[in-house]
Amino acid sequence: MGPKKWKLTSAQVIILSFIVMIMTGTLLLLLPFAKRGPGGATFMEALFTATSASCVTGLIVQDTATYWSGFGQAVILLLIQIGGLGVVTMALAISLVSGKRIGLRERSTMQEAISAPKVGGIVKLTGFILRMTAAFELGGMVLLLPVFIRDFGFPKGVWYAMFHSISAFCNAGFDLMGAREKYSSLTSYAGNPLVVLVVSALVIIGGIGFMVWEDVRTNRLRFKRYRMQTKVVLVTSALLLTIPTILFFLLEYREGSVGSRLLMAWFQSMTARTAGFNTADLTLMSQAGMAVMIVLMLVGGSPGSTAGGMKTTTLAVLLSNMRSVFRRREDTQFFGRRIEKETVRNAATIATMYVVLFVTGGCLISRIEGIPLLTCLYETASAVGTVGVTLGITPSLGTVSRLIIVVLMYMGRVGGLTLIYATVSSQQSSLSKYPVEKITVG
Repeated sequence: MGPKKWKLTSAQVIILSFIVMIMTGTLLLLLPFAKRGPGGATFMEALFTATSASCVTGLIVQDTATYWSGFGQAVILLLIQIGGLGVVTMALAISLVSGKRIGLRERSTMQEAISAPKVGGIVKLTGFILRMTAAFELGGMVLLLPVFIRDFGFPKGVWYAMFHSISAFCNAGFDLMGAREKYSSLTSYAGNPLVVLVVSALVIIGGIGFMVWEDVRTNRLRFKRYRMQTKVVLVTSALLLTIPTILFFLLEYREGSVGSRLLMAWFQSMTARTAGFNTADLTLMSQAGMAVMIVLMLVGGSPGSTAGGMKTTTLAVLLSNMRSVFRRREDTQFFGRRIEKETVRNAATIATMYVVLFVTGGCLISRIEGIPLLTCLYETASAVGTVGVTLGITPSLGTVSRLIIVVLMYMGRVGGLTLIYATVSSQQSSLSKYPVEKITVG
């Protein structure tokens, strides 16, 4: 008998595909013509940027507009597009276009990549995702065109509109506004309702998840007919947008007209959950405001979306489970449906993992760099939540600290359970069980 053939699991395919994409992007960004001016980028600059783009994070060590050439910016945008939709989704799309037969294994991997409830109809669903992505990104680009053409001229304005539309939809947070002022993000458009609302809409649509799109397409606005997950995603997302907006409006932004304050508060509430853009100087926020931002960054977007983080459904399950404990109910419930105990265990595991990662990373960077802990925790929460907002310390970090951020961005994008399932070998459940003994908690 020959050697046993090693078959990759769906989780392993997903995490390895991101590694391949990151390394490919790194090699492309190392090319001399990927950078403006003489010489090429350093390996760490290329690796950090490729990881941030592939994992749709937005943290940067060099200003995108002034450091990278047109070719370098195009590479970054391509990585954002592939990373946002997922490497598996893009590979399946290429197979569809080329007429290649899609096997059961590819369908199963795609199911896990987009958090689909079943394998059946996955190819048709992929086509729907690609069509809707193109429609939303093109629509955002068209809406942004008048502003950017007015400000940057025709050829550059078109490129800027396309770049920011794709970056917003993929929740990446990369921008080209360094052409005006380095690392300024969208602060120059803080009072422009068109830019703020278009970018916000793209971020929210990209971050609610592909399965939510499909459910809304099928059932239109009939909320009662939606799947339970769609209901949970929509309600939780609405609360995570509304409550922080009110808090920021009342506590953080007290100067200016009511309209401008509301726009600022809304945008920071929206962008904190994986978008990565900012329209205000985040270093001026109070420590309480920063703490709220850290919580929002850790939560992130929704399953099967372009966003990262531990996901809105994870937070919802934990809160619902806490409510069940308070009411002494045996089961966790949503909308008249019971949640499996395995789901609650998974949610607790994911939340614990994200907290451990961001706290450990923050403590290490604080110790290495001699920076206040809250500032470092803000940075690591942004990295593991694949958000991209920063208090400005990213470009000044040393090599070891940058590597910590790279690892956090990667782990935040591929997903907690995906990484665990890919690295920990599955074991058959045993019929025997240990004796039960009670332990007091709380």
